Order: sequence, then structure tokens, then C-alpha cells
Amino acid sequence: MRMGLAIDASCDLPQAFLREHDIAVMPIAVRLDDTVFKDERDPREIERFLEMRLAGTHAAETEPCSVEDVQRLFLDKLVLERDCVFCLTVTATRSPIHEHVVKASFAILKQYREARERAGIAGPFLMRVVDTRNVFAGEGPAVFEAVRLIQAGETPPIIRERLGVVANHTYAYMLPRDLHHLRNRTKKKGDRSVSLFSAVVGTALDIKPLLRCFRGETGPVGKVRGFEHGAETLFGYAARRVRAGLIVPVVCVSYGGELAELARLPGYDGLREACEETGVTLLEAPMSITGMVNVGEGAVTLALVAEEHEADF
Repeated sequence: MRMGLAIDASCDLPQAFLREHDIAVMPIAVRLDDTVFKDERDPREIERFLEMRLAGTHAAETEPCSVEDVQRLFLDKLVLERDCVFCLTVTATRSPIHEHVVKASFAILKQYREARERAGIAGPFLMRVVDTRNVFAGEGPAVFEAVRLIQAGETPPIIRERLGVVANHTYAYMLPRDLHHLRNRTKKKGDRSVSLFSAVVGTALDIKPLLRCFRGETGPVGKVRGFEHGAETLFGYAARRVRAGLIVPVVCVSYGGELAELARLPGYDGLREACEETGVTLLEAPMSITGMVNVGEGAVTLALVAEEHEADF
């Protein structure tokens, strides 16, 4: 059985990883005034966005892939190249993408036979939609695990069950730079994770919240004074969790800027060392354009899969 994966563009994984494993990306349109970006994790488009310094534009609008877009991607391409595709999406609590993909799947599973017959392909096509229950780098561990299971020759039911376990044990953390930007964007989406008072006081005193997404719910789990101290705190926590043992041997990190800047942040070398010592893969990726529009440039997100615990920040 030819098995494959599809993700939405907000999933922060390295382009090299996506190419190596032939992972399809469902694009997201980002509109900022008269400028339109097609967010599909293309490094050149991310670089163009960064050069234009547009992440601080609060009027930006993101348009997730439509039901029709998903249908075209599958019926024109994926049902011909694969026999089973796992489609992993950003958490349904934060975006309509999951709902769109589920709706599209009904039409795809009704119409795929005609497309495959025209191409001379026999046999059924399977499509499984998985809510990662997370955002940005937090979507990455489930994709990493899906790749491992496919390479190991596991069956679709076993993979689907395992991805549900991974989704329920993925902890994703975010350290923002610009609290005003983050508050304005979250308020627009009806999220009260960062209040006006917190944004004003935090900016004045350089206090940064450490935010967590876990099982589709987001909120602050700590606070630190200064972005660099926050980075050191977050990376130190992650290094300790790596050494304590992870359910999936991967740590996914994304940064809203050039990755060379990520490498220079305090504590990052320690996280790298912990991963190397324990055989854990460290996947570094630029944050998606969608992510930077919503949380601001220079933000860090980090995700790992572990047994239930409270972060010791």
C-alpha cells in the first residue's frame, strides 16, 4: 500500500523534512493590505515576508484552505499517487481547517474511484483526518511519528490509533516577543489568553508569558523577565524533559525569523546537547507566515511528547 501524508501550512516543519518524505502541504492565503502571500512553507516566500517586515500588521487576514482546495489537491494528485493518506491538521479549536478537511473527505471518498479508473489505478483509496490538537511546532511530532510508522510498515488502523495518543500527549510552548501584537491577534479570534492589562504591564516591565497549547487548549503557564531569559528557561525545561524520556523521540522548534538567530538564543546549545546525548531528533523550522501574522515576528514555539506533567518553569 502506498501511504502518504498531508499537512496544512501552519505546521512548522523543515522544508527538507517535507521534501524527503514527500509530504503534501495545504496552502493558506495571507492578505496584508494589497499584498497576498501564499503560505505553503516555501522558504522563498517566508524570506520575502520577513524582508517586508509585515508581521506587525494587525489588519492581516488569513484564509485557510477551502473545502474545494482540499478536494482538488486530493482528486487531482494524491488519490493518484497514494492508496492511503493521513491528513494532519492544526487543532480544531483554533482554526476551521480541520472542519474543511473533514467536509472535503466526504466528497473525495465518493469521487476518487472515477479519478483512479481514468488513470488505470485499481483498488480503494483511504483518507484519514487527524486533529493534532495543537498549533505551529506542536503539529510536528505527530507528523514525525506518522513518518516513522509508515516506514515501519504499520497498518492504517494502528497508525491512526497511535497518532491519537501522540496528539493527547503533545505539549507545545510559545514565547512571544511582542505582547501587544499577540493580544490584538488573539482578541480578534475571540481568545483571551493575553489580556490588555498583561500586555501593557508585560511590555513596560519586559515580562513575557510562557504560553502552552495542550489538547487544543491554550493559556499561560509561566512568566519570565526578558525574552532571552525566557528562551533560556524554555530550552532548559525542554532539555530536562528530553533527558527524562519522551514518548516520541523528537523535539520540534520554530522561530519567527532567521534560524541563525534561534541558534544564538541562550540555552539552545544545551537543548541540542541533550538531544544528541539521548538520540532525540531536533527539528528546526522557520515559523509559517500564518504563525508570524498571528503571534508576531521573533516568537519561539517548541513541542515535545511526554507523559502528563506540569511544567517546572
